[in-house]
Amino acid sequence: MTANPAYHLLMEDEDAQPVGQLVVTERGDTLHLEASGDWTLRTVELLDGKIRKLEEITAKAISVDISAVTEMDTSGAWLIERLRRRLLERGIELDVAPLADTSRGRGLVSVLKAHKIDVDQALAGSPGFSFLAPLRILGEMTLQAWRDFIMACNILGACIQGSQLKASNRSSIRATAIISQLDQMGRQAVPVIGVMSLLIGGILAQQSAYQLKFFGEELLTVDLVGILLLREIGVLLTAIMVAGRTGSAITAEIGMMKQREEIDALQVMGLNAVGVLILPRLIALLIALPILTFLADLAGLLGAIIVCFLYVGITPDQFLAAFETGVGGEPFIVGLVKAPFMALVIGLVATIEGLKVGGSAESLGKRTTESVVRAIFIVIFMDGVFAIFFASIGF
Repeated sequence: MTANPAYHLLMEDEDAQPVGQLVVTERGDTLHLEASGDWTLRTVELLDGKIRKLEEITAKAISVDISAVTEMDTSGAWLIERLRRRLLERGIELDVAPLADTSRGRGLVSVLKAHKIDVDQALAGSPGFSFLAPLRILGEMTLQAWRDFIMACNILGACIQGSQLKASNRSSIRATAIISQLDQMGRQAVPVIGVMSLLIGGILAQQSAYQLKFFGEELLTVDLVGILLLREIGVLLTAIMVAGRTGSAITAEIGMMKQREEIDALQVMGLNAVGVLILPRLIALLIALPILTFLADLAGLLGAIIVCFLYVGITPDQFLAAFETGVGGEPFIVGLVKAPFMALVIGLVATIEGLKVGGSAESLGKRTTESVVRAIFIVIFMDGVFAIFFASIGF
């Protein structure tokens, strides 16, 4: 038994120190590979080019012994698994010599073999630029949006038809759960919504009055601020705040329940997870968001009244008189009509993302972020659709 020098592969690092070695010996019709040194991410680039030479070897069988490898991570195991696959395509078996159960390298190779990981893609890293990449991303986003829509329909249908606490019992909606959610989503959100709307109303009034002063029409500030605040800004900013505050909380709560298998426990106990977890939150949102919108409108108008009095000298009585004459109640009704639809979207998006949470903390953080971003995007999109709709019917 002799070592064939043509198959002796020695890899060295920048300091000319051997970091990985592979010696091939011939045993009849079988080639025996003896690996040693470090087979890690630090040496994978050097090992990769050299080990490809072995893919062209012609033999009836090949075995590899990695017992002398001092350190091996997933990158080194990928090289061996890729070699095995390439040889298998040519009808040559590659056998990894049996090692102790505690051998990390043996375990990594076995895992890669069992899960059929794409070795070339893993070693190559991220793919280069392709003109088809934007189309692929667009297609994936479209498919994901369609799946989310189907899931939202399923959740909404389950809430409407299966609101009972138990899967086979009478229908029952727990008022205490709804009240508890209302306290968290509504009452506790009033301070931040009120302060935000007060400032936004003041800013709109100041900017409007500053521009209208050049035309001598400062009183038109009341009409401009009133219509803009009641029809668009009040409900939109309130929905965005609720999406960031309440939507993220719903996603995190349901995600943590899924990670801890509490949802499965509810089903094992015979309880309807939709009726226990999702329905109270949706009902509370449908009630809380219109109320918060109403309070936001009042706070915004109060901010506008204060700024108009201090900045351009419009008294509160003049402001209210001009508001009643020029604005009326239509913008207020339009804003309140939008609120329940936005609340439903925020609740469904938050629930869907919560049910997607995996077993890691990273998954929980990612889904919570996705919940807020998607809810805000859809809310803004819906506001634009409502604006076009009401304009088309002349309301």
